[in-house]
Amino acid sequence: MRITVWNENVHESRGDAIVAQNYPRGIHGAIAEGLAGHFDLAEGGADSVRTATLADPEHGLTEEVLDATDVLLWWGHIAHDQVSDEVVERVHRRVLAGMGILVLHSGHYSKIFQKLTGSTASLLWRNEGERELVWTIAPTHPIAAGIPNPLVIARQEMYGEPFDIPVPDELVFVSSFVGGEIFRSGVTYTRGHGRVFYFSPGDQEYPVYHQPEVLRVLANGIRWAAPTLPLEEQVAKHAPHGWFEG
Repeated sequence: MRITVWNENVHESRGDAIVAQNYPRGIHGAIAEGLAGHFDLAEGGADSVRTATLADPEHGLTEEVLDATDVLLWWGHIAHDQVSDEVVERVHRRVLAGMGILVLHSGHYSKIFQKLTGSTASLLWRNEGERELVWTIAPTHPIAAGIPNPLVIARQEMYGEPFDIPVPDELVFVSSFVGGEIFRSGVTYTRGHGRVFYFSPGDQEYPVYHQPEVLRVLANGIRWAAPTLPLEEQVAKHAPHGWFEG
């Protein structure tokens, strides 16, 4: 399992005090560190986790990095427009070829999620640090394995319906908030040979990615999204008569 955790890292790099307090090593660092208990990351182990950020050359998502990535995690918030269209196209091709992708929290507005879903991904929001209850809708789904129902997040940004996304292939989680709002907080899609999982909890102002249950969701999502076949570029192939025996 080869995992790349991508974070725009803008809040952290500009010295946002709340984010620095919650994530002194950055959101990407917290997620990568939190996944360590779920995968064999010991020296010489079978799994690897790397991080990449917006400021890295080619946003840290070069062809070489993507060649060595089975599942990509994507966190973005205020710099979606700064992500290169060339890199987005590169990631999109890899997903269609079979690379898994987890899109997190406000990554719903990322260019890659909008391209994968063909939608604006717009929603309702309110950031007052309210309790979020994440309800499991599909208890037999692999992503829900071992997750309490409900998963309680003490303080979080409210996301609410309507959420402008296509009807999900699978609805795994739905969240409710103290204001009465509900939100499809865990949804999956298949695009080409690749699997897509969107999971909404994880605002930068709250230490959500230190919560063991949330990290368990991400680990489950990574295992679910991991490719089961060698990546195969989705292009038209000429098939002359006799190309197969049958």
